[in-house]
Amino acid sequence: MRKAALTAEPEIAPLDPAGPMANRLAVSRFADYRELTKPRIAVMALFTVGIGYLMAAGPSANLLVMLHTLIGAGLVAAGGSALNQFLERDIDGRMRRTANRPLPAGRLQQDEAFLFGLLLGTLGFVYLLMLVPEPSAAIAAAFTFLLYVCVYTPLKTRTVWNTLVGAVPGALPPVIGWCAARGSDGAVGAFALFLVLFLWQIPHFLAIAWMYRDDYARGGLRMLPIVDASGKWTAATMIVTTLMLIAASLLPVAVGMAGTAYLVGAVAFGLLFLYRGVQFAWTRSDRVARSVLRASLLYLPAVLGLLLLAKFA
Repeated sequence: MRKAALTAEPEIAPLDPAGPMANRLAVSRFADYRELTKPRIAVMALFTVGIGYLMAAGPSANLLVMLHTLIGAGLVAAGGSALNQFLERDIDGRMRRTANRPLPAGRLQQDEAFLFGLLLGTLGFVYLLMLVPEPSAAIAAAFTFLLYVCVYTPLKTRTVWNTLVGAVPGALPPVIGWCAARGSDGAVGAFALFLVLFLWQIPHFLAIAWMYRDDYARGGLRMLPIVDASGKWTAATMIVTTLMLIAASLLPVAVGMAGTAYLVGAVAFGLLFLYRGVQFAWTRSDRVARSVLRASLLYLPAVLGLLLLAKFA
C-alpha cells in the first residue's frame, strides 16, 4: 500500500483550453481600443503640446505640471479620435486603408467606441481642470475636442474646405501647452506656434489626400484632390500655403522668441518644403506627393526643435 502510494502518478489538473484563448482575446481587444485612439497622431499632438509648454515656461518649467498637461491632453486627443472613428465607421468601411479598423471590421461595437471616446474626452478635461493650475489649458483642450469631433469630422463629407477647418484643432495642441504654463499671458507667442502648425498642415494633408484620392472618393470624402482631377489647384494651394508658412515661421523672431540661428534654419527647411511642392506642380504623381509628405514630416520637428534650442540655449 505504501509503495503504491509512493509510486502513483500525481493528479494533474486538466488544462483549460479557454485560458490561452481568453488571453489572446483580451490582448486583441486592448489592441482594438488602442487603435481607436490613433496613437501615432496622438504622439505627434503631444509633442507639440510639450513644445508649447516649454516655449511658454522656459527655464522655469515645472515638469510635474508638464506631465499632467501631457496626460490630460493625451486623454482628450484619444477620446476625440475614438469619437471620430465612431462617426466615420461607415466611411472607413468603404475605404481600403481603413476597412480593417475595429468598427468597420466588426471587432468592436458602436456603443463601445462611443462610450470609450466620451469617457476619455471627459476624463481628460476633468484631469486638466483639476491638476493643471491654469484652467485655460482645459478650456483650450475642450475647444479642440469639440471642434475636431463636432465640426471638422462632419464637414469632411460636405466641403473641400474641411482641410482648412481641420487645421484649426490640429494647430491648437501647442496652445494647450502654452496655456498650461502661462495662461493667456504672452498670447502672441501662442499665436505664432498656432500659425506655423495651421499652415503646415495644409500642404501636409493635401499630399496625403492626393496619394489616397481614389480611396477617399470611395469613402465619400470631399477633398480638394478629388474634385481637382488635374491637380493644378492642389499644387497651387500647396505652394501658396508653404510660402505663407515660411513667412509665418519668421514671427517667432519678430516677437523675440528666437534669433538668427533659428531664422536661418527655419527658412532653409521651409525652402526645402517649398521645393518639393514646386516639384509636385511640375509632376503631379503619387511619388512626388510622397516626397512632399516626407518634407513636411522633416520640417515640423526641425523647426520646432530649433525653437526649443533658441529658447534654452
